[in-house]
Amino acid sequence: MSRETRTVHLVRPGDCNHYGSLFGGTAMAWMDEAAFVAATRHARAKVVTVHADAMDFRHPVPQGSIVELVAWVKEVGRTSMRLEVEMWVEPIEREERLLACRAGFVMVALGPDGRPKPVDPL
Repeated sequence: MSRETRTVHLVRPGDCNHYGSLFGGTAMAWMDEAAFVAATRHARAKVVTVHADAMDFRHPVPQGSIVELVAWVKEVGRTSMRLEVEMWVEPIEREERLLACRAGFVMVALGPDGRPKPVDPL
């Protein structure tokens, strides 16, 4: 596995639905952002999201929880990178972390002209 990128968020009321759990769209945005950072670190260039795989939601993420996103570059093509992102939830009432969600993303590196640019291999 290549170098990981880790980010942490506090799940606030505005991030949640009427059931008090994290909106799926917010989870996806946070995961896309973590993938973006990991891809940028690898490519050292501007990157854009071109694909997001199915998101697998395994556990709800309650309001007040701490979530940690772990993203890493899994594969590299000529100009694209496939990344994996996991969202781990730390409920306030217990120490055990749970894998709440997992998804894959594909990012493409862009050169100054806005066209796809070659990326170094892993």
